[in-house]
Amino acid sequence: MKYKKIHSFDLSKQEMVKIQKDLAKNLQIFPYGNCPKIVSGVDLSFQKNKALAVIVTLDYKNLTILDVTFAIDEVKFQYIPGLLAFRELPIFLKAWKKLEIEPDIVFFDGQGYAHPRRMGIASHASFFIEKPTIGIAKSKLIGNYQNPDYKKGEYTFLYHQDEKIGVVLRTKDNVKPVFISPGNWVDFNDTLVFTLNFVGKYRIPEITRQAHLYTQTLKQR
Repeated sequence: MKYKKIHSFDLSKQEMVKIQKDLAKNLQIFPYGNCPKIVSGVDLSFQKNKALAVIVTLDYKNLTILDVTFAIDEVKFQYIPGLLAFRELPIFLKAWKKLEIEPDIVFFDGQGYAHPRRMGIASHASFFIEKPTIGIAKSKLIGNYQNPDYKKGEYTFLYHQDEKIGVVLRTKDNVKPVFISPGNWVDFNDTLVFTLNFVGKYRIPEITRQAHLYTQTLKQR
């Protein structure tokens, strides 16, 4: 799959922050307006000096795996809090270039709008791949919320500075919730409904859990 190169990655910290702020002005959080047919889940991992990105593509309706694409490369950037996307995007884009099945929506194991500058990996990546995106994070980065009830499928909203930035979703009875948020070109209801489609017997929804399983398999090679 092709992508649009919106900026380089040879940047200072100040330049990275400015890019995030500028891109955030162009986010569009609005209804998707349809039901996706093909979706992809992305997991990124780092091991010593290696970066690994896996994209698992599924049929939205029956959850059949249609394709698994991955890329491995040397780590180019060190981790900087709030700027994780600049470390993860280069390896993700290498995997994206190898992808041959075009998804309608892409889910990322990470934040979307629920980011200090509203520019988590899911939001940031959308400008490169020009696809609607959703972030599914295992932990909260910022914000305040009331705990959802302890039954699977219960949810509350995540807020930051009085703005709604995400959804706190219970994916399994009596288990810690996950934190989901729109990346771009979807809204909060889409984020919730589309993620619920992948909620099964595990805490992590299948769309990103499957990508994570492949990541762990590749790490053991």
